[in-house]
Amino acid sequence: MYSARLLDHFQNPRNVGELEAPAVTVEVSNPICGDILRLSVRFEGDTAVEVRYKTRGCTASIAAGSALTEWIAGKTRRELAAFQPAVIDQAVGGLSAESRHAAQLCRDGVRALLRVTRAE
Repeated sequence: MYSARLLDHFQNPRNVGELEAPAVTVEVSNPICGDILRLSVRFEGDTAVEVRYKTRGCTASIAAGSALTEWIAGKTRRELAAFQPAVIDQAVGGLSAESRHAAQLCRDGVRALLRVTRAE
């Protein structure tokens, strides 16, 4: 059911945890399934230099959060603004129709992050 890459991110999640200020932390949830993603990013200038996450949810959402942190690291705010859920789908080796909400949760997290950093 899950790809080897997805299972690897689930069993060996990268960048788990939270960053302290001055990092920006956002939390988003999927009201239908109840999954929650907390994303912490520290920027130097315009570039994300450190990323952490915590997820409460299904296997796909935990794996997607891990893949998202790897994708965010080193990206500028402009690159973050171009994020599409397909990035996560590809990074984890494909998501089933039932698991695509995990990539949408990541999209919501990136959007929330950009809203907060614009307000700074």
